[in-house]
Formats: sequence, C-alpha cells, structure tokens
Amino acid sequence: MNSLAVTLLVLAAALLIDRMIGDPPWLWRRVPHPVALVGRAIAALDARFNDPSRAYAARRLRGAAVATGLVAAGAAAGYAIQRGLAALSFGLGVEALLVAVLLAHKSLIDHVVAVGRALVARGPEGGTEGGRRAVARIVGRDVSALDEAGVSRAAMESAAENFSDGVVAPAFWYALLGLPGLLAYKAANTADSMIGHRSEQYAAFGWAAARIDDILSFLPARLSALLVAVAAALCACDARGAVTTTLRDAPKHKSPNAGWPEAALAGALGVAFGGPRRYGAVEVKGVWLNPEGRRTVGPADILAAVRLIDAAWAVMIVLLALAAITLIAVSL
Repeated sequence: MNSLAVTLLVLAAALLIDRMIGDPPWLWRRVPHPVALVGRAIAALDARFNDPSRAYAARRLRGAAVATGLVAAGAAAGYAIQRGLAALSFGLGVEALLVAVLLAHKSLIDHVVAVGRALVARGPEGGTEGGRRAVARIVGRDVSALDEAGVSRAAMESAAENFSDGVVAPAFWYALLGLPGLLAYKAANTADSMIGHRSEQYAAFGWAAARIDDILSFLPARLSALLVAVAAALCACDARGAVTTTLRDAPKHKSPNAGWPEAALAGALGVAFGGPRRYGAVEVKGVWLNPEGRRTVGPADILAAVRLIDAAWAVMIVLLALAAITLIAVSL
C-alpha cells in the first residue's frame, strides 16, 4: 500500500481516537504525558542556561541553542520510535495511539465547553466568576476584570487558536514527516508556550523558541482558517464572512499565525474578537478582528464556536480519508 496513504489513514484513526478518548486523567496520574516530559526538560534547560546576569546577545544565543536542540531531539526521538514500531506487526496501531496522545481536540472542546457551562451555572461556582476561573485554565491573559462577554470571547478565541496549534499543526507535521515531524513540532510548540514570551525574563532566551514555532505554525494556521471556512459553508454559518474577515483582518493580528483561525471563526459566527487585553501588569492594545461583528456574546456563542470547530475537525478527517483512498486507487 502507498506509504503516504498509510500515514493519512493512521492520522485519521488517531484523530478519531483522540476525539473519543482524549486525555483520560486516570492514565496521566499514573504515567507522565509526553508533553509533560518535554515541559520538564524545558524547565530544567531554562533554569540551567537562562542566566539573567549574562548579556542580551549571549542569552539569545543560548536560547537559540536550547530551542534548536529541543526540536532536533524531538525529531530524533520520533525517528527512533517510528523505526521501532515498523518492526512490530501491530506497530501501526501503537502509532495511531501515540499520535492520538499528541493531538488535543477533545481536550480543547472539553475545556471550552466548561467555560460556557460555568457561565450558566448557579451558585458560587457559576456565573461570571465561575466563567473566569474556567477560562483562566486555557488562556494566558489576566481574566480578573472580564465580564461575561469578555470571558466568552476569550474562550472562543482560545478554541480557534488551539484548534490550529493543538490539532491541525501536529496533524500537518505528522502527515508531512511522520513521527519525527510530529514530535519536533510538539517540542517547538511546548517551548514557545513556556519560554516564548516577550517578558523581561524571556525576551532574549525565548526569542528563538517563539520564532521556530511561528515558522512551523505558518501553514497550519492558514489551513485551519480554510477548514473553518469550509465547515461554515456546511453548517449554515457565514462562509463568505469567514473568508473575507480572514483575508482582511488576520494580518493585523500581533501574532503572524493566531489571527488566521481567530478571524475565520469570528467572520463565520458574525462576532468580534480581539481588542485590548491584559497579561499581568502589561496591557496589550490588540486590534479587533471583524470589528463590525457582535461584541456582546455569551454561552450560546461559545457552543456555536465549539460546533463549528468540531465540524472543521470532521472536514479534516473526510479530506484525509479521501486523499488516502485516492492514493490507494492510483497505486493499484
């Protein structure tokens, strides 16, 4: 069978496994998640090499060496695992499970839905305060002053961005380069999330981690926007709005990649994303994506966003299956 077709079928199976099982807490309480292991390595390297007494250029060079080394180590580990699995009769099944572990669609959906449920819940654990606690688990910004609309927008924006970073990008690199590509991407993305900040502590040391992640996420972010637009056409949402908003507003976003899936989701649902936000003591004057859209949003809009992201995930699986079937038919 065509090797690329096999890879695409394994990926489709992994996406389904992830959607059904996700990250069971009982398992990761007993064994460390692979991303958690990468995180520990990054934390140790940060403590060892991010010396604030050194000059800016030296810290930047050290950070570049760490980030490059992490990506290389991820690729090497993926290559070794892939070679080992190839020798097993059940290797493809194990590979599908491993890929599923490194995808995050169900986790994304569960966390975003939890924000909507918290907002409508009664009692001290619900309402706006409950929504703030729930959304704080999935965003890095200061949520203490957000009202219901702000909490809802933050959850929806996170759904869009993490669909790209946690689902489409790892799937893209696995489809392109197999386990070496997948593990290299996860190492880069984890490093970016931990040290790729513009804070005083990481502006130099985390510069390379952020740039590598930007490069690796460039095509997946744009593919994510396209998937959302296709899903919008199938779900009676505003597909044209998704496309026009993305092309017009995505380049305005401070991130070279996050604006693409966010703008597509905003345009498809007719809502406005972005605006000013706070990260600790720093206030960022972010631009509005789809500024003419509704800014008063709530739990119902969160659920609409989740349904659309789920539909985009389904579109991806269908496309993978069709591509695999085509490759098999051509090779016969």
